[in-house]
Amino acid sequence: MSVVIEIKEDLQKDLQLSESFPVLDYLAENDSKYIKDLRVNLKNSIQTETINRKEGLLIALAVAANEKHQALTRAFQQLALEEGASEAEISEAYACASLLATNNVLYRFKHFMKKDSYEHLPVKVKMGIMMRPVLGKEFFELLSTVISAVNGCEMCVNAHEASLSQLGTSEQRIFDATRLGAVVVGLSKVVS
Repeated sequence: MSVVIEIKEDLQKDLQLSESFPVLDYLAENDSKYIKDLRVNLKNSIQTETINRKEGLLIALAVAANEKHQALTRAFQQLALEEGASEAEISEAYACASLLATNNVLYRFKHFMKKDSYEHLPVKVKMGIMMRPVLGKEFFELLSTVISAVNGCEMCVNAHEASLSQLGTSEQRIFDATRLGAVVVGLSKVVS
């Protein structure tokens, strides 16, 4: 058995994924060194000096849900539960992904149009979850920043990053969370 196939199997064990994924299998069968990079990137970003493992798994869950990747969503949900996340925290990660997907579309539209008329129209999207999130204001804003970055909404990224700065969140923590989001998006392209 090649080293790359072993690394692929280790990656699947890390994520508790037992099913077969044709793209991942193809990369392994063709000795792609990228699988090692992907596993290292995930390990190095799921827990950092600024993001604990439970937070990392909740971020990964929200991104996987946002990407509509069922296998990764199930995997990160299970791993987050094993790491001590509550059902309410898991639910809120899903809710955050859904709410931000909604907001990102609306605010990207406003940004793309560059018309004052649209800028002054009320969004009229209920966002009560943001008032007192189970995950805490700072972590909810962090999740919101990551999902907004994944969805490419400049206005939302700027707004949530500014909120995080006001809450005293370090730029390193914001960057670490966003890097994790990027790695999960990359992972979703090969675990398919």
